[in-house]
Amino acid sequence: MVHRALVSVSDKTGLVPFAKRLAALGVEILSTGGTQKALSAGGVKVVSVGDYTQAPEILGGRVKTLHPRVHGGILYRRGLASDEADVKARDIPPIDLVVVNLYPFREAVAAGKPFAECVEEIDIGGPTMVRSAAKNSAHVGVVVDPADYDAIADELERTKALSDATRFYLMKKAFAHTAAYDAAISEYLTARETPASEPAHFPQTLAAVYGKVKDLRYGENPHQAGAFYRAAREPEEPTVAFAKVLQGKELSYNNLLDLEAALANVKEFDDVAAVIIKHNTPCGVALGQTLAEAFARARACDPVSAYGGIVALNRPVDAAAAEQLTDLFLECVIAPAYDDAARAALAVKKNLRLLEAPRLGQPRATWRRRPEELRELRSIPGGLVVQDRDLGSIRREDCKPMTKRAPTEQEWRDLLFAWKVVKYVKSNAIVFAKDDRTVAIGGGQTSRVESVKTAMMKKQLDVRGSSVASDAFFPFKDGVEEIIKAGATAIIQPGGSIRDAEAIATADAAGIAMVATGMRHFRH
Repeated sequence: MVHRALVSVSDKTGLVPFAKRLAALGVEILSTGGTQKALSAGGVKVVSVGDYTQAPEILGGRVKTLHPRVHGGILYRRGLASDEADVKARDIPPIDLVVVNLYPFREAVAAGKPFAECVEEIDIGGPTMVRSAAKNSAHVGVVVDPADYDAIADELERTKALSDATRFYLMKKAFAHTAAYDAAISEYLTARETPASEPAHFPQTLAAVYGKVKDLRYGENPHQAGAFYRAAREPEEPTVAFAKVLQGKELSYNNLLDLEAALANVKEFDDVAAVIIKHNTPCGVALGQTLAEAFARARACDPVSAYGGIVALNRPVDAAAAEQLTDLFLECVIAPAYDDAARAALAVKKNLRLLEAPRLGQPRATWRRRPEELRELRSIPGGLVVQDRDLGSIRREDCKPMTKRAPTEQEWRDLLFAWKVVKYVKSNAIVFAKDDRTVAIGGGQTSRVESVKTAMMKKQLDVRGSSVASDAFFPFKDGVEEIIKAGATAIIQPGGSIRDAEAIATADAAGIAMVATGMRHFRH
């Protein structure tokens, strides 16, 4: 039975109606501070925790509920002789329900408040009460989420008590709530200052908490279960995790991975761009004067692979672009926005998943990244491997000429374009580009020369006069020889092979240009 509840919440959503339902059941309500004021103003009879404990708040409200009469009432095990003797000797009534959520620490951080103010938003009494009640869930219910108020009130109105199953559900939710809260504090402190003994932004203990958005139909394959989680705070850069789904079938595990690959690639470009992804690697990337033109040019690179692909666009979709998109079976499209004509045209494709990421339409310079958003986490059984995200980029002036002939102005433009694509192609990656679009792509092979041959085998466009990007150096000259045979005239690569001299001599003999970036873009 629930006879007494302690209610102290930061988030007061639904508080008064819930408390009124408890009071109507004869539940005595204890409360503090702002919660007590809100309840009293709402017409709910409340007993002050200070009156209940006969200990006034001290230290500016820092100490209110840290008292034996509070925690004794929460933690005591009903029916255990020693506990019964303790509470009787010390006049500690039972507290059967704890309704608590915590100080808005994340909100203070997100608002950019000074360090001292953020520290003041670290709750002490709240987590202690939540953990106490959760630990004693055999006897006490703990509610940390206003979304549970109605269900809890409904059950109490039916039975006057909470079932074992409900209390266990609330216990799990309570410990997840405090774990996420502590993780947010840890992330904030780690980002603020990293000790010299630790690698930059890689703490000794990685506190990463993600909330489940939903279960997926399945994982990579139908026999694998899957789920989608996302961070507590939305990043300031465009993300798939926080994009709005406007229409279409439910997103799958593979859709989410492919969408992220497409979005990451299109974010490389300031000009109007379209990226088509198939199985987590680009099969066509192009710039254009309009979005429709960019998509058509990207599709032409590999129209067979584009079928059933994932598309990312960095401008709002209009009717002309929508017409191009509806001309091909696609799984998903992500863009900053869609005008009314585009929405009407795309609505015909009822299964096509449309996602809207408004930040994609904002200048890249405005996308500030928090320290935790600069990391990439991948799981292995029993652990995680963590690295910086590959946000590396190069400018023309960063490149070092390797050959006698320097690239022409057009070759430079094509080389830098290809370099923005090659880091999203599975290694070993080779990208042929010409006139602001990919004309052939090869990757995912166990040797670089095979990637060149794969690109040539799949090519649909003329590669003569194109420029080529390689995500890593050429270990042998054979890859360069195949590129020359294809008719390309310039190469951009990291350099650094012990056989660079052979590759350079091969390029010089053919009169093609080659430059080194000093940066590698492996993608496994």
